[in-house]
Amino acid sequence: MDLDLQQIGLSHPRIKQIVDLQRNTASNRAGMLPVEGLWAHNVVRETGTQVEVFLCCPEAIYSDEAKLRATQLVAIAETSYRISEKTLARITERDKPDGLVSIVRMPNWQRGDIEFGETALVLVADGLEIPGNLGTLLRTMDAVAADCMVLTNRRTRMSHPKVFRGSHGMSLSVPTVDFDEVTEAIDWLAGHDFTVYLADTESAVDYRKADYRGRVAIVMGSERFGISRPWYERGYGGIFIPMLGRSDSLNVSVSASVLLYQARATLGGAEGRPR
Repeated sequence: MDLDLQQIGLSHPRIKQIVDLQRNTASNRAGMLPVEGLWAHNVVRETGTQVEVFLCCPEAIYSDEAKLRATQLVAIAETSYRISEKTLARITERDKPDGLVSIVRMPNWQRGDIEFGETALVLVADGLEIPGNLGTLLRTMDAVAADCMVLTNRRTRMSHPKVFRGSHGMSLSVPTVDFDEVTEAIDWLAGHDFTVYLADTESAVDYRKADYRGRVAIVMGSERFGISRPWYERGYGGIFIPMLGRSDSLNVSVSASVLLYQARATLGGAEGRPR
């Protein structure tokens, strides 16, 4: 393929930026996200995500689709460069990233951007620490057509590469709003007339018997410490998933999947399609 692009190497500042973003080691207030490979760039195009930098390695592009995507990315990226296979190997984590690497800007949803209908489904992630779990939650939320994720006591960046991979790119399309204080999130949900349920293994209500009608928010706690105290101080009801074996709990992303699908089945309004 013939793309007239400036060639850059390992010493270029953009290469260092991508390495830092991949390792999640530098400040990232602008919400920049490194993406690599054809599937990831397909998500970027489908969601209309802003591409700040596109890096192309023609020698590593093997499919006609990837060649077409490279041409399209050059057209929409603010800046594009050509890189060698050696540089590509340095900045990517996939075995075969299709010769496509970009730095994109994460969406910045504001609370006022979120509009709810008569029925709505929200997941609250309170203090989750593992990026892969957060990503899996976002992927499940997309699957059940949830309205948004609320973050409280945030412990990981939404721009963490493992969140993007765990969500299969859905971190670019599922609206997410972040609250500095738990009480702010509680007041926001109350202002929108949400019924709030706390996912707690010690709760008294089986998740299959809860009332999910109207606007419902389900709160999932951190992997180590569970749900933070301010949520309990508001007197919200709890729901639990019965454990029939010897284990006393499920992984947070598995638990959320069970609860979200039960809530969606009650709320209705999203028939979906087979996968």
